[in-house]
Amino acid sequence: MTAIQVLIKEIRQLTPMSAVVNQLMEVIDAPGCSMEDIAGIVQYDPALTANILRTCNSAYFGLSNPIESVRDAVSILGMDQILELVMLKAGARVFEKPQTGYEMEQGMIWKSSVSSALIAKELAKKLCPEHKNCIFTAALLKDIGKTVLDRFIASSHEKINTLVREEDYSFREAEKKVIGIDHAELGAMIMKMWKFSPRMVKIIRHHHLSDPSMQQDTDIAIVYLSDCICMMTGMGTGADGLAYRFHDQVVENMGLTSDDIMKIIAEFTQTMEQVEGLLQIV
Repeated sequence: MTAIQVLIKEIRQLTPMSAVVNQLMEVIDAPGCSMEDIAGIVQYDPALTANILRTCNSAYFGLSNPIESVRDAVSILGMDQILELVMLKAGARVFEKPQTGYEMEQGMIWKSSVSSALIAKELAKKLCPEHKNCIFTAALLKDIGKTVLDRFIASSHEKINTLVREEDYSFREAEKKVIGIDHAELGAMIMKMWKFSPRMVKIIRHHHLSDPSMQQDTDIAIVYLSDCICMMTGMGTGADGLAYRFHDQVVENMGLTSDDIMKIIAEFTQTMEQVEGLLQIV
């Protein structure tokens, strides 16, 4: 059995995300989507409902009156916030383990993923607000392939590092060379098997912009840039963070300047408490 066949087998053994996640992603950006539609989907998942209510009534939100139903939660917090909470709940389980092959301790990849998603959401609000929910989710889950690939990375660490150090490969390129697949490709396979939309699969597959033709795709470029900004703030710099390809043209295509990027970094650094708060309640 080849390494890729083993990886596919392991994907099939993963516990998929709740069907509620896909249902929400399908309806939330649809024309005419209402708060009733969102509440109607979430309320049929008892565990998720309980988690949402517990989270909404936590000190993080500081609501004066307790929320007692999903409909109240959606009404008070809004559809976007509820979707984010659902995705954070789903993602926390996926990223709970340490990624030793990528040299990321327990909690590191999750903190990086949440940070990237929050940055991506802010960029999306400015550049393509109609896609902000899809972009948030893609940025949150973009590294899901690492959860399966990690043990293969650990066993091939020396070969990968040699390519990075001596032949100027990026870490992702070295993954592909040594194992036959990289974490972005594997992540796209997972999302496809879990029946996420073709759009979501495409964003995760290309979030490193290794295919130059994808640099013009604003959604993909935002997820890529949010990942870069995370690394600039010192977050997500595991084994692969020090061997990353940065595409200057992407920033120019978006109409952003280096000053804009520095402002985004400064603003995000100031709101790190938001990340810590979200991580504590999820």
